[in-house]
Amino acid sequence: MTDKNHVLIFDTTLRDGEQSPGATMTHDEKLEIAQMLDEMGVDIIEAGFPIASEGDFAAVTEIAKRARHSVICGLARAQFPDIDRCWEAVKHAKRPRIHTFIGTSPLHRAIPNLDMDQMAERIHETVTHARNLCDNVQWSAMDSTRTEHDYLCRVVEIAIKAGATTINIPDTVGYTAPRESAELIRMLLERVPRADEVVFATHCHNDLGMATANSLAAVEAGARQVECTINGLGERAGNTALEEVVMALKVRHDIMPYSTGIDTTKIMGLSRRVAQASGFVVQPNKAVVGKNAFLHESGIHQDGVLKNVETFEIMRPADIGLNEANIALGKHSGRAALRSKLRDLGYEMGDNQLKDIFVRFKALADRKKEIYDEDLVALMQDSAANTENDYLQVRHLRVVCGTDGQSAELTLSVGGEDRSVHAEGDGPVDACFNAVKAIWPHGARLQLYQVHAVTEGTDAQATVTVRLEEDGRVVTGQAADTDTILASVKAYVGALNRLKVRREMVGEGADAKQVSMYSH
Repeated sequence: MTDKNHVLIFDTTLRDGEQSPGATMTHDEKLEIAQMLDEMGVDIIEAGFPIASEGDFAAVTEIAKRARHSVICGLARAQFPDIDRCWEAVKHAKRPRIHTFIGTSPLHRAIPNLDMDQMAERIHETVTHARNLCDNVQWSAMDSTRTEHDYLCRVVEIAIKAGATTINIPDTVGYTAPRESAELIRMLLERVPRADEVVFATHCHNDLGMATANSLAAVEAGARQVECTINGLGERAGNTALEEVVMALKVRHDIMPYSTGIDTTKIMGLSRRVAQASGFVVQPNKAVVGKNAFLHESGIHQDGVLKNVETFEIMRPADIGLNEANIALGKHSGRAALRSKLRDLGYEMGDNQLKDIFVRFKALADRKKEIYDEDLVALMQDSAANTENDYLQVRHLRVVCGTDGQSAELTLSVGGEDRSVHAEGDGPVDACFNAVKAIWPHGARLQLYQVHAVTEGTDAQATVTVRLEEDGRVVTGQAADTDTILASVKAYVGALNRLKVRREMVGEGADAKQVSMYSH
């Protein structure tokens, strides 16, 4: 990297982001999101944890083969088998990277029961092994912010001598504050020999709501790689959000004169696609990409924006690829108008996919007076979450509810065979879920059932999110419909389809969620 003011963007949506409970993505979703990240200009894509499962290995391998611009990185613990498996996956990339890590704080040294000298030797051996395979090696000191400074300097120096080209300093538990984040990077740059020969990276979690601030503080202190995820997706409270860092650097270039190669107009499309694939709805007041980010309700604000948009907006919707005009489509709108509107929302599709979406759009338009942007996004999410290739598919649903009791008549296609059942329950949703379970018995426990209206009015679509847990596996299903009960069943069935995929994905390695305690 020749430009000392250029900040590399390292996206770990497909690795750390997917470790968020219930955020499992399918193989095809991972490939699609990786392609979007590549086209967006992300410098490094951490595509997964290859040894975690056969599914992760296959996804990282295929992403490595397809990537045109980005460095493709895989994660590996400080163990030779992990590193070898990682290399087998990323070696197909034009620009591969091995990312290996170990916990260096007292708490994390106790996990493998290594003393300081034993861990230092482990770091030397594993980084050397990785560098013998690949000339682009990143090393992370997990829980850096709670590691003794002298010891952190010692192991960083060892990693550099062993051949690491990027040194990552993670705030694994989201414990630090901006001043501390900056001082830690500054201290390492000043004290560690040859620190100026490598790139220092920052990876911040959002447990105290300071991930983006901590990342930007680290950049000001000399870090030149920011690890982040789309929508801030990730373990617990999530990570530094890519969109927040990139737009902060763009908007406040006066005090942070740093550059990235990100095409910001693709941000909104990626945000929506990741939300759709992960099943995690973006909160309305989320910075940059939330629904309310460019809405003004106060009369004073509305008046000011109408006179000069800069009075209350520090960036324009178009800067992130958001269509400024929230124009409603209707049942008389044609394919061309629908394609144009979806393109404005960040969705590109072929003729066959458009044909299918157009049929769904017309059906929705017959039930709603006006179709808004949010309706189309929900329609796209429902289309992706419920496909004709799913093992379980909803064929017919009839629900009876009221003071005389609640029951459901349900027909599901199970592997191509239609099965019907009548079930009762404590409410219409409970009756429907009992019917699903009668047709396809399972031991999954319902962790979350959430409903929210997409737009205003009694004809609004409802988006339903269902989260299930079975034997430590957490999956999420999401669906939208003007019929809330039908959307609930679709979401429940969608989660069961994902659960079936999760069962089949796990191969010789452990599930990525099961090894998450080792990932920073």
